This record gives sequence, C-alpha cells and structure tokens, in this order.
Amino acid sequence: MNLALVHSRARSGVRAPAVRVEVHLGGGLPAMSIVGLPEAAVREAKDRVRAAIQCAQFEFPARRITVNLAPADLPKDGGRFDLAIALGILAASGQVPLEALQEYEFLGELGLTGELRAVDGVLPAALATAQAGRKLVVPAGNGAEAALATQVEACTARTLLEVCAMLEGRKPLPHAIALPTVRERGPDLADVRGQAHARRALEIAAAGGHHLLLIGPPGCGKTLLASRLSGLLPEASEEEALEAAAIASVSGRGLDPARWRERPYRSPHHTASAVALVGGGAEPRPGEISLAHRGVLFLDELPEWDRRALEVLREPLESGVVTVSRAARSSEFPAQFQLVAAMNPCPCGWAGDSSGRCRCNGEAIRRYRARISGPLLDRIDLHIEVPRLPPTELRPDAPDGECTLDVRERVVQARAVQHGRAGKPNARLSQAETMATCRLSNADHALLERAVDTLQLSARSLHRILRVARTIADLAGQPQILTAHLSEAIGYRRIDRGSQSTQAA
Repeated sequence: MNLALVHSRARSGVRAPAVRVEVHLGGGLPAMSIVGLPEAAVREAKDRVRAAIQCAQFEFPARRITVNLAPADLPKDGGRFDLAIALGILAASGQVPLEALQEYEFLGELGLTGELRAVDGVLPAALATAQAGRKLVVPAGNGAEAALATQVEACTARTLLEVCAMLEGRKPLPHAIALPTVRERGPDLADVRGQAHARRALEIAAAGGHHLLLIGPPGCGKTLLASRLSGLLPEASEEEALEAAAIASVSGRGLDPARWRERPYRSPHHTASAVALVGGGAEPRPGEISLAHRGVLFLDELPEWDRRALEVLREPLESGVVTVSRAARSSEFPAQFQLVAAMNPCPCGWAGDSSGRCRCNGEAIRRYRARISGPLLDRIDLHIEVPRLPPTELRPDAPDGECTLDVRERVVQARAVQHGRAGKPNARLSQAETMATCRLSNADHALLERAVDTLQLSARSLHRILRVARTIADLAGQPQILTAHLSEAIGYRRIDRGSQSTQAA
C-alpha cells in the first residue's frame, strides 16, 4: 500500500478543525514535499521527521513522498503535525499497521531523536476529538491538559517508538492523568478597611456581573478592592472553566492544568497596545480581554491608557466576543469578561479631597477625564467614588469588614435567583429580557424618567440602571424592584451628570 491517512487537528482561534494527513509514496527521485497551505514550521517538518524515523531504527523510504494536509485552504502552523506525518510515512511503507491508525488522532512535535515534545492548543483538540468519537495520542508533556477533557480517551507517549509499539499491539500507551486541582484562597475582602460604599458596589458588581469604575485619590484602596472581585464570584462551572482553559491553551503562554477551575484575573499595564488587549498577530492569538473570559479584567489608571486601545473594548463589552481579522485569516475569541477600572479624579489625583491639596483648574480636570470616551463610560454600570480613609480607620485595632466568604455566600444566592429566572446574570440580559424582568411601579417609572432627563442619560444607561436595580433587589431577596433599589442604582451613575459631570466631551 502506497497511501496512508492519519487524523490530526489544526489550531484556529479556540477551535481545533480536523486535518487529514494524507501520505503518498510514488516513483521518481527521492524527495519529500508537504502541501496544503503549510507555514514555515510545517514545511520544516520533513527534516525533523526524516531524522526521527531513522533514529527510531525505521527505514525512511527512498521514494518520492507527498504529504497533503487537508483541507487545503486551512492554514497549518507549528510542529503539531510531525507525529502524524511520521506515522503516515511508516504506514504507507508498511512498517506500522495501517488499520490501527483510523481510531486515533495524533498531535505532537518530533525531536531529531524521535522524542515527542509538547505543543499548544491540546485542550481544544481533545474536546473536538471526543466529539469525533476517536482516541487521542499526545506527548507526555500535554497529558495533564488533555485529561481535562474527560469525554475523550487520551493517551500519552514520550517517543515515536512508543507510539509505533502501541499501533503494533506490543505495548499499550498510558492514559493521560489529570493533576489534582489546586484551589488557593485568594485575597480576602476583610483586608479592605472602611470603604463601605465601595464594598457594597463590589458586592453588587459580583452578584450581577456588572462592570465597575472606581474613582479616587492615590492610595485609597482602588486596586485592593479590584483584586478582591474574582474571589466574590461563584465558582466556575465545568463548561465555563473549560472555555477559559481552552483560551489559555491556545494563547502560547501555557495552561496550568492544576488551576484550571480558577476564574482568571488579568491586570495588564496601561502601556499595553490595542493588539495586546484584543489579540492579534500573523497567527491570531487571544489578547487580555479573551484571557479574562469568565473572569475579571482590571484596568488601572484608565485615563493613562491609549484611547485607541480603550475603544476596542466597546464591542466586546456588549457582545462578549471579539473577532481578530488579518489578511490571511480571521479568528473569533470569546470575551465575556467583567471589567473593573480605576482612575484618579484629576491629574494630580486629589480633586475633591478634604485636604484641599488639589491645584488642578477646571479645564485641566475636564481634559483629563475627557480621555475616556462617553460611549465607553456608558457601558460601565457602576461609577463609585472611593475617598481617602481617615487615619482612625487604619489603626491595627480597627474592626475588620466582612470577609470574602460571607459576601460570596450572598452573591451565590443572588446569582442562583438570576439563573433560575433568565439563565444568565443580570448584566447579560437583552433589552427585551430587561423590560420583562425589571418592571417598575408608575411612581418609580416617573423617578427613573426624571433621573434620565436630569443626568442626560442614554437609553443604554437607562437599561443598565434597571439591571443594577434588579441585582440590588435580588441581593435583598425581593421579587420586585422597590424605590430604594432603583434610587441606589441611579446613585451609581454619578459620572454621567450633565454640565457638572466627568463625562467625556
């Protein structure tokens, strides 16, 4: 038999499309060519494969070898096809049984000695292999990651020889084993002294999945508060955790299989570019907003960010996905993150402080706050002022606030109510769902209309106020939104005020 077919998987965003590795041995001068839109690392596989086969004491056919990676219009990159190509050559030349290949899919880069090296994007490939009903063979270094996909039978190998011995029925490969899940206790909300108003807003944000903006002078605790949000969120479901782990797997930055159940917390520096946030590259990779999927994205010093970088957040904040388009290909990455941003009230940071140390004039303050566009602010549900704490609240004997576990219990209960009612947190409700679940009395409708008119709010802001009010009612265990809930929700839109506001021009 001069033709062999081996199954493998490519990487395209967070998907793992199937690739058929077809190997044909023909007449003519000895040569090897790889077709099917391979990139440089794939074209170089012929040298790695030749050396690996010879070092494993197999015969490398002295014939014209054609390797086709189908479908031909799907770009192929990396060394992930090395193992499949080597097995195809051995099967086409009759050195390993051809029939044994059909029930497996193979991933792995080959060293010149025949050693199998780990590749990225194994988790999405394992999930796709399970749907195809086949088994998966991966390098030993990828075993713990592949084992996260419990639906697939994944085996690990250290060398090409071990894979060939398995196909010949001489020695089975060991099954991939998941690492014990590590769940470390994160920063505790009890460490935050005072700031009752900000702590309350943090609880509401966690309960409803709302975006949050913290405004206050340097050292008042904005970063401290933001770092506690992920600990307040309910534990990620297996589906949510697998989604986030799959993004980490294809990011090129590695996945820690022992901590895959933790909700991500990303805090990029304000000098990060738009590409770093949204993702990109010649081979599109996820950016910070996708790496924060199902978790928290914290942007400190918000006005110091490049405006073009901030504007890329607008669409993902609404849709929960981001599309990275390049000349060669386009990839879509999920981006359902919870945004927490922090900023100073003015360039010097002390506007409104009781000490009176601020020396910024009104025009300087307006220009500083205008660095953040109105449409972006419009998409942030809660705008909270975080004042400087008096020294008495920083004493060692000052009482601690509630701990994370106590607040998280209320958050989990509120989330359960929301999922029972709409199957999603309140922040993700559509406009129709908002109107159906956030009904107000006539008096409260009039209150909301006055607030919208006085604060010059948009229709988007109106709907976000309703969703926040619904979350406040859920935390209070109330089936209906009451006036107190609506009033509190309106109070969290302070930055939207008209002539006296900090809204961008």
